[in-house]
Amino acid sequence: MDIKIHSTLLPHDDPDASMAFYRDTLGFEVRNDVEYGGMHWITVGPPGQPETSIVLYPPAAAPGITDDERRTIAEMMAKGTYASINLATTDLDGTFERVQASDAEVVQEPTVQPYGVRDCAFRDPAGNLIRIQELR
Repeated sequence: MDIKIHSTLLPHDDPDASMAFYRDTLGFEVRNDVEYGGMHWITVGPPGQPETSIVLYPPAAAPGITDDERRTIAEMMAKGTYASINLATTDLDGTFERVQASDAEVVQEPTVQPYGVRDCAFRDPAGNLIRIQELR
């Protein structure tokens, strides 16, 4: 089998703020920017990794969910408990400083975890938890 991670999805509630965070703060490329039916999807990814992307999507577009579930998703996003992603860098301290300077919500400063990983954590504009691990 030859299976690769192609893309993952993270919800957004403000396409402009999300694009600014992923493009300007994290330095990701904008690969696709689609508006349809009053909704907005943005595909971003790290330069040099064209095979891996994050699709920032409007949670209202998810098929099969009820209005109650949409309200629950919006509440969880507001609390920052709905979605997350782990990223990695060889320069954790420099990355932390850059993201912190953007006024992103700091959840955790660079820390060595009990399980041996050194990482930090932020919330993106939609409340998604972004953990950034240090590659050694």
